Amino acid sequence: MKIALMDTGIGLLAAATAVRRLRPDADLVLSSDPDGMPWGPRTPEDIRARSLVVAEAAAAHRPDALIVACNTATVHALPVLRERFEPELPVIGTVPAIKPAAAGGGPVAIWATPATTGSPYQRGLIRDFADGVAVTEVPCPGLAEAVQYADEAAITLAVAAAAELTAPDVRAVVLGCTHYELVAERIRTAVQQPGLPPLVLHGSAGAVAAQALRRIGEQPAPDAPAGGTLTVILSGREEQLPTVALRYEEGRLLRAVSPAR
Repeated sequence: MKIALMDTGIGLLAAATAVRRLRPDADLVLSSDPDGMPWGPRTPEDIRARSLVVAEAAAAHRPDALIVACNTATVHALPVLRERFEPELPVIGTVPAIKPAAAGGGPVAIWATPATTGSPYQRGLIRDFADGVAVTEVPCPGLAEAVQYADEAAITLAVAAAAELTAPDVRAVVLGCTHYELVAERIRTAVQQPGLPPLVLHGSAGAVAAQALRRIGEQPAPDAPAGGTLTVILSGREEQLPTVALRYEEGRLLRAVSPAR
């Protein structure tokens, strides 16, 4: 079994790690576009074009499923990716976990890139799954880029700025960009208020990994032999896992448990 994941950059590490935990025997193909990052400020047309290029690079390795491990690409490019690759290659998008967050009753904050914040796509999810729940959309300019380059100072500033825009009484935060899952605990620390119940963070990595397995008729097998390989494609070039990825627990785990190809 081979699962491909695509993203602008290292945000796909969270979903890749989730797949690896569910199926240690699965081969993984990670295709990203560091040369073109960030995608957030780009036009929808440009995002679609770059998404197709990154997806084609992954599809060349003949995976059984392709996870679009990027909220921005899902918002703007999922229909064209599915038109291009399905039904031969199932394409699984990443949807912000608004539904489970709203099920707790709120208030809820959705942290996302400026391209996703306020978009018809996100507003539609709020309307469909959070009707009657207090929801704040929080744009996080620069946070995905700071995470991509493991720029500690920039991460601190971007998280603090977004926390200032987050209502102090929120009970849950939706991590509406896959990069944010790599700094989830820093976000929790910045938003958690003294005296309030523990803040609940909602990412998408686990649900996306499980959905990918369902789409190809496979079941989780976390005890399977850890023999899955790792292929890394950076803007079309097959390379090693970027050094910056090893600054995060998810990147270190992938390198530790993935044998050389």
